[in-house]
Amino acid sequence: MRAALLDRLLNQAGEVMSSRSRLDARLSRMRQSLGELGGNLDRLRGQLRDVEVQSESQMQSRLALSKDSAAAFDPLEFDRFTRVQELTRMMAESVDDVATVQRNLQRGLQEAEDELVAQGRQARELQRDLLRTRMVEFDSIAERLHAVLRQTAKEAGKAVALEITGGSVEMDRGLLERLMPSFEHLLRNAVVHGIEPSAERQSLGKPATGSVAIALRQEGNDVGIDISDDGAGLDLRRIRDKALASGLLAADAQPSESALAELIFAPGLSTADELTALAGRGIGMDVVRSEVQSAGGRVGIHSLAGQGMRFSLTLPLTTAVTQVLLLRAGGLTIGVPATVVELVRRASAADLDAAYAKGSLTHGGQELPFFWCGALLQASLASQEPVGRTRPVVVLRSAQQGVALHVDEVLGQQEVVVKNLGPQLSRLPGLSAMTVLPSGAVVLVYNPVALVNVYGERVRAAIAAGAASGLVEGDAPPVVDTGADQPLVLVVDDSITVRRVTQRLLRREGYRVALAIDGLQALERLREERPALVLSDIEMPRLDGFDLLRQLRADPATADLPVVMITSRIAAKHREHAMALGATHYLGKPYPEEELLGLVRRYTAAPAPEDFGPA
Repeated sequence: MRAALLDRLLNQAGEVMSSRSRLDARLSRMRQSLGELGGNLDRLRGQLRDVEVQSESQMQSRLALSKDSAAAFDPLEFDRFTRVQELTRMMAESVDDVATVQRNLQRGLQEAEDELVAQGRQARELQRDLLRTRMVEFDSIAERLHAVLRQTAKEAGKAVALEITGGSVEMDRGLLERLMPSFEHLLRNAVVHGIEPSAERQSLGKPATGSVAIALRQEGNDVGIDISDDGAGLDLRRIRDKALASGLLAADAQPSESALAELIFAPGLSTADELTALAGRGIGMDVVRSEVQSAGGRVGIHSLAGQGMRFSLTLPLTTAVTQVLLLRAGGLTIGVPATVVELVRRASAADLDAAYAKGSLTHGGQELPFFWCGALLQASLASQEPVGRTRPVVVLRSAQQGVALHVDEVLGQQEVVVKNLGPQLSRLPGLSAMTVLPSGAVVLVYNPVALVNVYGERVRAAIAAGAASGLVEGDAPPVVDTGADQPLVLVVDDSITVRRVTQRLLRREGYRVALAIDGLQALERLREERPALVLSDIEMPRLDGFDLLRQLRADPATADLPVVMITSRIAAKHREHAMALGATHYLGKPYPEEELLGLVRRYTAAPAPEDFGPA
């Protein structure tokens, strides 16, 4: 079958899975709404019972009074009371009818969810079978690799043998074709730079014929490929000299052996004395690492002087469907390949402050470079979330390099269908793929380790420059807990609709919001944290807005707290009463959103003036 046709079929199967996920999300929202409807029905039943009890008690009281006064009972009043009872009975029947409709909807929703689960199972099986049609054994390219090795050994004048074990492991055909140049590159390097001439090998007690081995193994959803040789290993002294000459190392630097070995992946670094048609041809190993990482894999290196070296590649079984961990940093949501995620942990505010101060986080006895995720994405230099007891930190590792990222939220792991980046985005550093979530949002999949290699020093320089001037991002201090400086607004209203609408409006503008259903709950919220502003309704159960305002002004701790009264009572006497009690502003419903936001900005930015604006 044509590869293009298989790719198209697999992409369509992925779209079916995405559509199923979107339907699943919508059904979940419907179930949540039905649950809220059930709660509202229960509350309405309780209120109806209260109305019935009140009407019955009023009727009994009126009958008792009429008997005591020996006055004739007014039939009109009797009709009026019985009409109330009739209405309550009719409302109760209506509530029961609505409850019946709700139960039918819940039953239908459950059946739809069951059908969706079955459809999802069938779609996954279809996708799995389509993926299987793309899989080919690694041995399908074995002859080509043998030919490359023979040709390279012949031109280099060396005797080298290639051994492939685990060649029956299947991989995605597109992935194999994409990485074939990298495999050839590693084989040529092993022959030219690693394997010694036969005479030298015999003098060292080695077999005259050098050996290059390729070993494959399947590890869950990944394939491990080790390409090793029994040659001389890396010449670390020569690598150091080349790095000093090219400016990759400072003259006084004392890197470890593993750090020196990692330098072979630096762009432009080659230990060859002259450019030839063999080995890297002066390009270096950076091309290999970038290709592997762009395919969602990672590459490591192990070398022993005089005994040889080994490249360890970890690649996904397929690049069409993959597991990603979704992370949120500020307003950005990104995906990270699950293969590079080592651990998700919680860190205290003190640990975060220490990690930011020294630029690294201690994990497993090792110091890992530490960054704010938004800084690597060039979106923000510090988190804007309020600091809680702990914050999420993700530890990632690609090959031998690890990094720790501070994020605002870990959204969980998902299996996603990977989309082609196209020529415009394929060259962006660290960007490995993109996908579409069930919500319809497009999410970019990054390799943070690659981002650190490209932008790490630039981020540290930007933070250092901001710290030196006392500013980061304009007016924000270079600390993690900038979210704690966001003003808190307390919204007091007995209407759940008003509370939610106001909460969404204020959060969209960057304010923290606390909610209360009446004056008593507002006083409890005030004991937890003092807000910058109170937005209060007047007519509320238990404790109304006037009584709340009276208690706030009587308490020295809240006597100067700005309070904006928001109510549909716009008569002069209500306004004058609020003025006498000490309200800061009086706003009538309905009101323009911009007018409310203007008041919030005004009273959260400066002490409240003693005046009253227009309603």
